[in-house]
Amino acid sequence: MNTTAGGAVMAVKQAVVGALVAAVACVGVIALILILVHVSSLELPTGTQYGMVFDAGSTHTSLFMYRWPGGKENNTGVVSQVLVCDVEGPGISSYAGDPPGAGRSLRACLDMAQASIPADRQQSAPIYLGATAGMRLLHLQSPGQSLKVLEEVSRSIRSYPFDFRGARIISGEEEGAYGWITINYLLEGFIKYTFDGEWKHPKSGEIQGALDLGGASTQITFEPQTSILQPQTKADFRLYGYNYSVYTYSYLCYGKEQAMRQLQVALLQGKNLSKPVTHPCYPSGYKLTMTMSDLFNSPCVSKPSSIDPVTSVTFSGSSDSGECHTLVRKIFNLSDCASAPQCGFNGVYQPNVTGRFFAFSAYFYTFSFLKLTPQAPLARVLSTTEQICGRNWTWLQAQYPGQKEQYLRDYCAAAHYITTLLLDGYKFNNSTWNNIIFQGKAAGTDIGWTLGYMLNLTNLIPAERPPEVVRQQRDQWAAASFFIVLSIFLSLLALAVQIWNLITKGKGGAGAAD
Repeated sequence: MNTTAGGAVMAVKQAVVGALVAAVACVGVIALILILVHVSSLELPTGTQYGMVFDAGSTHTSLFMYRWPGGKENNTGVVSQVLVCDVEGPGISSYAGDPPGAGRSLRACLDMAQASIPADRQQSAPIYLGATAGMRLLHLQSPGQSLKVLEEVSRSIRSYPFDFRGARIISGEEEGAYGWITINYLLEGFIKYTFDGEWKHPKSGEIQGALDLGGASTQITFEPQTSILQPQTKADFRLYGYNYSVYTYSYLCYGKEQAMRQLQVALLQGKNLSKPVTHPCYPSGYKLTMTMSDLFNSPCVSKPSSIDPVTSVTFSGSSDSGECHTLVRKIFNLSDCASAPQCGFNGVYQPNVTGRFFAFSAYFYTFSFLKLTPQAPLARVLSTTEQICGRNWTWLQAQYPGQKEQYLRDYCAAAHYITTLLLDGYKFNNSTWNNIIFQGKAAGTDIGWTLGYMLNLTNLIPAERPPEVVRQQRDQWAAASFFIVLSIFLSLLALAVQIWNLITKGKGGAGAAD
């Protein structure tokens, strides 16, 4: 009886203690899992953020939409492009006589953006409009009209449930610098996603220069090997925890369209306007008639006081490549830089070009048509230019039936303009030419200033949970969870000891009675 009772008591004791140990273990495992899950949730972004930029250029406007995780990498968003919407019609500067029309032109793209962003993210999605050289020129001609255009586009954007941050004319230097940011971000010069699943600054990342050719202006931006001597040509950025200083300069009136206008005006000097004016860059057989009012409607060309605005002039193409090259050189002031070692053109300071460059926008469009992208030796570029300049209008129309007349007639002049700008203007040579890549996209994303603009502005947009706050919350929760688990464990252990003592006392009492 005693042996049987003692065995039964011992079995009960072991069962109870075993159950308590199992309970303690289960509680510990569950608490640990809860800690890990909570810490992981703190490290993950709490949602996707969206941002939009209107690129209001001289010839057209486009809306670019970007998104990035709610958490940021070294205080800069990891941004990707998700939508591009081309606004129908010309650039907003063309609406100087109808400012409300500029606002209405944006609505189709704004509707598309609203349909693409989740409703709970729309009010926190910043949207900007940056106007470039077309509006810079309009502002020079009529500040009042440019202000009205900006007011109307602002009115349209405000009517949508986005976080409107303003519409303004950005400087040419900003345009160039933001294009430089875009290129180096897309080519992983600033930051790179590793196989370990982490974003890291590449130790051997190559920072590349940017060459942008728009309709009314052109920009050059790069990191020179020497100090930048003129502060007004220097831009400083802090991206992903690193500082960068670049040289950047914008030549207003030297975009492709305004350069073509300068060529037309240069041909009129000393000519009898009652007869057709020979244009060596136009294909033979092509004629273009313009009024003086249309020809001199830009501040990039000086309008003679003696010219009647309703008078017409006819340009007649001659397909003369050599004369075209001579004409193109006339619109550059190269003499002021002849004796200066660090000078571009028009007497503008520029350090010597160094490193690799990405040439985009009209550079890419022109060379893509000529089948010279992404790279081609200088000799091939020059020979291809000679060939296109030697074609007549009938041949060109038959060979390229889908091309717009304006673009087709200007390819010869544009090719000569690009080579003159790069070789005589920016001082590339036969060797450094091979460092230029002509490309319109990188990593499936359009190259331009808007992505760089958004990347830079993400430093001003707070992350949904700043990294230091996440770390503090994680550490605080981990410490609190440790003490909670320890308290539970000690309480259960104390309970187990009490039950053990009760069972032991019960065993002693049973033995005495027997």
